[in-house]
Amino acid sequence: MGVAERKKRERDDRERRITAAARQIATAEGWEAVTIRRLAEAIEYSQPVLYSHFANRDAIVAAVAVEGFRELADALQCAPEGHTDGRDAMRAVASAYLAFAWKQPAIYEAMFAMPTGLRFAEADAPPAARDAFAALAAVVPAGDVETATETFWAALHGLVELDRAGRIRPSAREERLTLAVNGLLGHEGYAVAVSTKD
Repeated sequence: MGVAERKKRERDDRERRITAAARQIATAEGWEAVTIRRLAEAIEYSQPVLYSHFANRDAIVAAVAVEGFRELADALQCAPEGHTDGRDAMRAVASAYLAFAWKQPAIYEAMFAMPTGLRFAEADAPPAARDAFAALAAVVPAGDVETATETFWAALHGLVELDRAGRIRPSAREERLTLAVNGLLGHEGYAVAVSTKD
């Protein structure tokens, strides 16, 4: 291994350690506990070393958010496997989305609520975010797929946020999910071509 390759590997490893520490602290104590000083202590590097990798805390949150989008995309891409009916595939993807948000609340917050500077509806959106959007798009009705996907995403995100805030009844989660899917599909005869992950 050449010197440049070794240095890149070491740099990548430090960045992984920084984001892993940020995730761990945020999961245990919330994002307000994630500071450059705290991260430096957690990974036993100086603050200048952290700043040599990330310009500021928001950049670290953005890196965690991108990791989250990769994990979400993987979960959504796997969800419709084995479902040939469009309604079942869409419900499986919706369930996978909600499960991710519930199991990874700190990561979900980094993805959608924290200031990161990440852009979504633009050509320069992170590939992981585009992959997650594509996984949602794969199960929405034909027609204006982009608008249908944005509506599907908005409905799921709204369910997550309202539920997490205690504004809606936990006992009606399944019914709300059914209504969201049925509302987007529009009628019983709808079928979507479900692509499965190779």
